[in-house]
Amino acid sequence: MGMKRTLLFFLSCLAMEAAQAQNTLPFDPEVGAPEATIQDVAWIAGHWVGDKWGGQVEEIWAPPMGDAMMGSFRFVSEGKAVFYEILIITEEEGTLMLRLKHFHGDLKGWETQDETVDFPLVKLTENAAYFDGLTFRKLSENNIEVIVLAAEEGQPAEELDFPYVRYQPD
Repeated sequence: MGMKRTLLFFLSCLAMEAAQAQNTLPFDPEVGAPEATIQDVAWIAGHWVGDKWGGQVEEIWAPPMGDAMMGSFRFVSEGKAVFYEILIITEEEGTLMLRLKHFHGDLKGWETQDETVDFPLVKLTENAAYFDGLTFRKLSENNIEVIVLAAEEGQPAEELDFPYVRYQPD
């Protein structure tokens, strides 16, 4: 394949991936992150539940304290916890960073001890926080959605939508 043909193929792949990712935004290091404080995303706080992959998903976010929020995620299928995530959103250098770690159902980590999956802030609106490939949207006081750009090894990236409702105990 010639250089020009290779470049055209590469650009068409990028265009296809960008077309698929309509609800998430990539971080551009040349543009940088917008100014923000943890109070700008305080609306994420709450106990959120939903259905995904034939099971139940749950996110619990504590309100801001100091310069951070902490959250947890779990996926339960057929009555068994499949995996968990521990998440934080922190103020760093005048903007926000979301970090997470994954754990199997038995709490054995996916990432190494000192490794996190990092999502710098890309854009902030009144009802949405766009991190690199991960978006939180406030739909109402009792509904949010989290959209994650994810790819299985060897597969193209796709957006996964997690619609949540505020947990209402019986």
